[in-house]
Amino acid sequence: MSRAAPATRAVLRGAFADAAARRSAFWTQIGAMIANDLAWVAFWVIFFQEVASVRGWDVGRVLLLLAVLSTSAGLVLGLFSNSRRIPTLVADGSLDEVLTLPVAPLPNLLVRRLDTVNLGDVAFGLVLFAVAADPTPQRTLVYVAGTLASAVLLTGFLVLTGSLVFFTGRGEGADLGLNAVLLLASYPADVFAGATKVLLYTAVPAAFVSGVPAELVDDFDVADAAMLLGVSGIFAGLGWATFTAGLRRYSSGSAWGRG
Repeated sequence: MSRAAPATRAVLRGAFADAAARRSAFWTQIGAMIANDLAWVAFWVIFFQEVASVRGWDVGRVLLLLAVLSTSAGLVLGLFSNSRRIPTLVADGSLDEVLTLPVAPLPNLLVRRLDTVNLGDVAFGLVLFAVAADPTPQRTLVYVAGTLASAVLLTGFLVLTGSLVFFTGRGEGADLGLNAVLLLASYPADVFAGATKVLLYTAVPAAFVSGVPAELVDDFDVADAAMLLGVSGIFAGLGWATFTAGLRRYSSGSAWGRG
């Protein structure tokens, strides 16, 4: 494990260099993602011009929620993009290349590929927070901590759902899980009720990806912060354990390639 961190940093530097070598495509993709995010902002601003608030959520709180979601999802899908590709890497045998290295396979696997388009989400989230979320030193500190906890949770969730392919042989669940958590996290959890709201705080933890961190920025509560950290740790642990257990069942696909 002592060699894992330097090896992971080296892989990450290589991935950045590879992305930066294609500068035109790099900036085009980031610009496209920011334009897409601006469309979401425009939608909510227009919506709240007609409706002052929905169950306590006004335009300012929703833009804060979007800032948290954009930043955390951008970090995960941009820097750890292989977290969403585990079923594909298992199916085509690309996992073999990682398993031959004398380092922990999961951290190395997660950083082997950058998805530059999602780095635009990170930039957008930071700017949106600075412009629309009334940043103060305390709010900024909670925003950064909450966003990182959200990113850990989302990474763990994607690794967990993706690693189920080792046991089921099917990877559709990973895509469904990703789409569900991102879609539901785009809305305040308070607009949902009944079984759907329970789902947001348990099996599909969308509320902890965006809503809970956003609420902590507005009204910090120690118990809620501890719950966010606890849930993030649980999903990170479940993801790691499921991936590790799945490797014991993995049979090489004998396909060498960049993951």
